Parts: sequence; C-alpha cells; structure tokens
Amino acid sequence: MRQTDGGDNALKTISGNRRDDKPLCYHCGDVCRWEHVVADDRDFCCRGCLTVYEMLRENGLCTYYDLESNPGISLKINDFSDKYSYLDNPEIAGTVLDFQEGSRAIANLYIPAIHCSSCIWLLEHLHRLQPGVYQSRVNFAKKELFIEFNPGELGLRKVVELLTTIGYEPLISLENQEKKQRKETNKGLILRIGVAGFAFGNIMLLSFPEYFGFEGLDDVLLQRFLSYLNILLALPVVFYCSSYYYRSAWSGLKQGFVNIDVPIAIGILALFLRSLYEILFLAQPGYLDSLAGLLFFLLVGKWFQNHTYEGLSFDRDFRSYFPLAVHRIRESAREPVLVRDLGVGDEIFIRNMEIIPADAKLLSPAAGIDYSFVTGESERVVKVAGDYIYAGGRQIGEGIRLRIERPVSQSYLLQLWDNEVFSKEKDAGFRNLVDKISKYFTTAVLGLAALGFVLWAGVDLTKAFLVLTAVLIVACPCALSMSGPFTLGTAIRLFGKKKFYLKGAHVLEKMVQIDHIVFDKTGTLTQQGGAEAVFEGTTLSHSELAAVRALASNSTHPLSKRLSAGLAAGDYADRLEDYRELPGQGIEARINGELWKLGSSTFTGSPNGSDSQTSSVYINRAGEYRGRFVFRNEYRPGLSGVISALAGKYRISMLTGDGEQEMERLKKYFPVNSTLLFRQSPQDKLDYIKHLQDKGERIAMIGDGLNDAGALRQSDVGISISDGTAHFSPASDGILDAPGFILLPAFMRFAHTGRRIVIAAFSISFLYNIGGISFALAGLLTPLVAAVLMPLSSISVVAFASLVTNLSARWKGIY
Repeated sequence: MRQTDGGDNALKTISGNRRDDKPLCYHCGDVCRWEHVVADDRDFCCRGCLTVYEMLRENGLCTYYDLESNPGISLKINDFSDKYSYLDNPEIAGTVLDFQEGSRAIANLYIPAIHCSSCIWLLEHLHRLQPGVYQSRVNFAKKELFIEFNPGELGLRKVVELLTTIGYEPLISLENQEKKQRKETNKGLILRIGVAGFAFGNIMLLSFPEYFGFEGLDDVLLQRFLSYLNILLALPVVFYCSSYYYRSAWSGLKQGFVNIDVPIAIGILALFLRSLYEILFLAQPGYLDSLAGLLFFLLVGKWFQNHTYEGLSFDRDFRSYFPLAVHRIRESAREPVLVRDLGVGDEIFIRNMEIIPADAKLLSPAAGIDYSFVTGESERVVKVAGDYIYAGGRQIGEGIRLRIERPVSQSYLLQLWDNEVFSKEKDAGFRNLVDKISKYFTTAVLGLAALGFVLWAGVDLTKAFLVLTAVLIVACPCALSMSGPFTLGTAIRLFGKKKFYLKGAHVLEKMVQIDHIVFDKTGTLTQQGGAEAVFEGTTLSHSELAAVRALASNSTHPLSKRLSAGLAAGDYADRLEDYRELPGQGIEARINGELWKLGSSTFTGSPNGSDSQTSSVYINRAGEYRGRFVFRNEYRPGLSGVISALAGKYRISMLTGDGEQEMERLKKYFPVNSTLLFRQSPQDKLDYIKHLQDKGERIAMIGDGLNDAGALRQSDVGISISDGTAHFSPASDGILDAPGFILLPAFMRFAHTGRRIVIAAFSISFLYNIGGISFALAGLLTPLVAAVLMPLSSISVVAFASLVTNLSARWKGIY
C-alpha cells in the first residue's frame, strides 16, 4: 500500500507499543498496540481493519459505522495464501453448496462472529461490496448467512475469503462439526450462570454473621475483610455476568428506543453502587448477596426462556411437518412413500409440476427443471440422463425417473417454503400489540421507580434504594411477550397432530381476521378415486389406452390421476416427447411421433362442445377427436357439514375451471347467498381474490396447490389441500392433509380461541406486574425476592397458556 505524507487520505505507519495514549481502532475498537495505521484522520489497529474500511468507503457503505461505535471484527491477517484452496475442488465445493446451476449458486454458511445489528447490516449489503453477489440474508438466531452468487464471477473460495476479510470467517467443516460449534455458542450463558451462582453462594456464606445478627463481633478488621472479599466476588457478577443486559440496553438506546433491559441494567448498577457506598463509607454490609442472587435468577430465567424458545422455534423439517410424498419405484411398480422414508439409492418417479425432494441423478433420457423456487428465475433448465439435479427443482413436462444421491435436505426444502420470492406482507397483530405495550411499559416502569425513590428518600434513603431496585427488577414484560408465542406455538403443534401444517404463527393470527372463504372445486371439494371413468366415443385399442394412461400418469391434476389409476398399465411411460401441461386447459405430448391431447372440450377440439352435466376428459389423437372419459365427481365426506358450519360466520365462494355440469349438485351444498363461478382460469381465480380484497374483505383461499398457486399467494391465508402426494406449494400458508378437511371449521374456530387465550394471558401478566410493582413501591419486596419472582411469572403465564390451549383443543375436538 502506497504511503503519503499529506492529502485527505494521508497514511502513515507507526511501529511499536504506545503506552499512555493508545488510540482505539475506528473499525473494531481494539487498542492500537503493535501497529497504528492512520487514514482519513481515523485510527486503525492493523492494515486488515483499514482494508475493510476502505472497501466500505469505496462502495458507499460507511453508514455501517453509524449503526454502532466500532462495530467491526478485529482483523490481524488478510493474507490467506492457500488456506481455502480446497474450495477450488468442485467435489468439495459441492458438499458446501446447497445449489449450483448455470450462473447461480447458493450456500448457507455458519458464521460464529455474527453478534449484533451491525453484522446483519453489513452481511446483507454484500451485493454492494462485491460484484457477483446477488443477495444475502442473515438468520441471526442461528448465526447463518444465506448467500446467492454468480460462480462465474467469484467462486465459493472467493466468497469465503471475502467474508473472512471483513471479519466474518465461516465455519466450514466437512465432518459435520458445525453442530458441535453451535452448541458451544450457548456455553457463554451457562458459564455466566455458574459464575453468578458461585458468587451468590460464597457471598451468602461470608454474610452469615449479618444474617444471624452477630453485630457484636469484636474483630472489626475481620468484618471489613469479609465485606471487601464480597466486593471482589461481586465484581465478575457486575462486569461479566451482567454484560448482556448492558449491551442490550445500550444498543436499544443508541437506536432511539428503551427496551426492557434498560431498567434491569439500571437496577443492577444502582444496587452495586449503593452497596459500595455502604461498605466503603458507612461500614455496613451492603446488598451484594441480593445482587449476586438477582443476577443468578435473572440468568436462570433467561436460560429457561431461551430453552423454551428453542422448543418453540418450530424447526419445521419434513419428517414432522409436511405430508409430502412421492412415488418410489420398486420392481417396476410405483408406490407412494413419505419423503422422510427415502434413502440414498432409491429410484423415484416425479410427475409434471412435482417438486424434487432430494439431490438426485436423472435416469430418464431428458428433463426440464424449473428452479424458480430456489432462485426466483423461472427459466427452464434442460437436463439429460446422468445429470445431477438439485432438491427444490420442479419437473416441467413428462414424468422422470431419478436416483437419490444425497439424503433428503429437510432444512433446505423448508427454506423454499419460506423463500421471500413467495412471501406476502403479513400483519403480525399479536406481535405488534406486544411491541406497542412493551414500549410504554418500560417507560412507565422507569417513571414509577423514580417516583418510588423520591417518595421514600424523605423517609429512609436506604429503603428508597431498595424500592428503586425492586421496582426495576420485579416489573417483567417477559411473561407478556411470551404469552403470545406459547399460545400460538401450542396451537400450531396441535394443528400439526391433526395434519394441518401452518407456515408460522402469523398465519394463525391472520385466520382470526378472515371474513370470506373461497373454495376451489376439483381436488379440494372432490376427492381422488371415486366412480369408474366411462368412455364415450370411438373405441380405443389397447395401445391407445396405454398411451392415454402414459399421458395422464405424468400429470398431477385430480382428473388425470383418476384416469391413470383406472386404466391398465402400459409401456409408454418413457416415450413421451414435447410434453406440456396448460393450466386450466389440458396436457399434450408426442407419442411415437403423434400429438396426443387430453383436457377440455375446447382444448381437444370436441365437435359436440362441452357437456354441462358431467366432468369429462376429452381426447384428441393426431388432430382427430376420439371421445371422452366421463366422471361423476365424488365429493369429500362431510362436505355439507363443513360448508354449513363455515357459512354461519363467513361469506362463501366456489371457483372451478370446470363447466356448469355440477351446478345443481353444488347448490345443494352451498347457501343461497354463495357465489359459484365456473370456467375460471388460474388468472380468473387470482383476479377474483383481488376484487374481493379491493372491497376490503379478508380472504382465505382453499385450493389444491396446482392451478391455484396464484390465488393462494394473493389471498390473505392460502391453504393447500394435499392428498398425500407432492403438492408442495411455497405459495400457500398452510397445508391440510385431505382427511382433515372435515375439521376445517374447528380449525377456524380455534384460531379465535387462541386469540382469547392470548388476551387472557396478557391480563394475567398485567395483574402480576401491577401487584408486584405495588408491593415494591410499598417497600415490601427486596431485590432478591423480586429476582426470584421475575422468572416465576414467566413460568406461570407459560403454564397457563399451554394448559388452557390444550384443554380448549380437547373441547373443540382437534386434540
């Protein structure tokens, strides 16, 4: 790096250790000891920190330093030589990457150095720092960075070196050591609990003479020695065990808001300073035992809450969360199997529009893969036999055979469902309520604590300090903030037991606001199987029936599945060419050079038009209309009761792409004021949802996730009905297993019950805080007792929310 003696960017290097006035590094905050670099009138402890600063400055990202003072990570080396050269090996890089296709690669990296909002800000602006990075997202709780980049511009090695250069070195282990490291990140809290418990026990032991009233002890020097020893034991409690509360409070104040850790931090410092004053100047014992006990119980309560939230993190892997299944091939036969039961080496059959659940190799001659769920780009990627195909792609075209190469990646498939490409703005009603309450709650607590101190100061200054600290400690919004997650989390767990799987707690909140329910018909109100298909038209030969079955078996449309199941097996499954499925119209492909079409009367060119009284699949071979298969829809058991129960509270609509052939039957199920619309294309369904929303209505769309993806995404709550096959749709907010359809009214009612339980838990928390603060203001609570009551209040509210939610679920019939 060139050195100059003047100018705006003057740079100079000073070697040696400066003893007295050691400046702090502008980037990381470390003391500039062995090397001191100055640039832009700012001090840096090494050239690594200066390099990061210059990168940020050149890319207009110096706002990073406005978020926090010295937010960066200390960098003492940025010459990696061959440290990450192993990532140039495609096979090794492939074990780290979650996805790589063409100009896009995706990796999910564990970065232990993530620690604050500044880290999040910088890591999510990497696209401005480094060309070739498309986007990056941080999961702060798991310390993970999801990064999407162009491997042609920068490989995985350069990505890792870039992250290391700016102080966020990923932990890359090819032997699955990451989980061990992640567990170690929780050891800091356990260590703090241990230190606080050790200090608490020993300070109590040294304070026994005070507890038993041995004021007449003649050895004054011994008393003073024991008091000073208590101060030494309290120092790590105040400056180490309490550091979390100081950092959290300070970060909140810098961002312009007062969080709940502000009164706790003030209470700790007030109690410590008061104890120092009494011990050093009044020769009294102080309250260091209460201080150590306070921190011990606060940290235990924090551990309990963290442990609880881990239990409620809803780590939604497919083994317990989705009824996702595919067809596995065994001895030339296909059998439906849950994704969790797939193993490496299994052969599977994926039909048109079905998702690929695991990394696999293509066995069929060709495939067309849509990776839009992974990349957001809908461009079709052509694959040939032997190519590697990543989990998350959708097959577009005829069905394909695959061999599983890597275990099913549940967490990666979960990311697809939560992908921001398919996200909608969600109003978090309960969370917004808690945020608003907490904001005013903390301000009120600080005011009451100050008022209590002033009122008691004129009576008893010692009592005034005790009242101040007791109020700051006993006032606990933790119970308030935990009541919502526990109630909603328990409800989601109970729904899951009945095979109704929600994307998150926000969906349950939105269900409360629904006032209009829109149903799809085919695959939603109707069920698979049912009556045998009857053919009307020119008699089809055995080979023609086999061709029809081959074409129908590649589609996931309910009528195609019914047709395929009702025909004898043929040998044309791998001989389809130019397969296409047009939503709302039909499917087509070339078989032995001839173009076959299955679908609506218009799509196949039926000379007789559509029969308004039946559900039919029409057939066209090489431009010649051959006839149709006629079905009589079989509606789901209990449909009449479901519609009747919902119609008492919600407006009801039904949309279908079929003709009016089922109108008279459907009228028997739906109330007179219901809206029934036929011949609706996927776009028509989406437009109808928008029209209702423009009128101010909140819509729940119940569909099958196939032709309804747009309407499901547009609706306020989109619920996809699954019949046990791979109808996985990130556009939906929930997946309901088909047999659970009859419980839909109970699910909707229980969403309202959950809201009432949250309000009741809020009320209990408020009563607790009002009572606790009242006793504290009256001088009837010591800080130690307040510290014990603080986590107990959270436990009691959590117990109430969980117990009442479970009992209510039993009462509502969904337990």
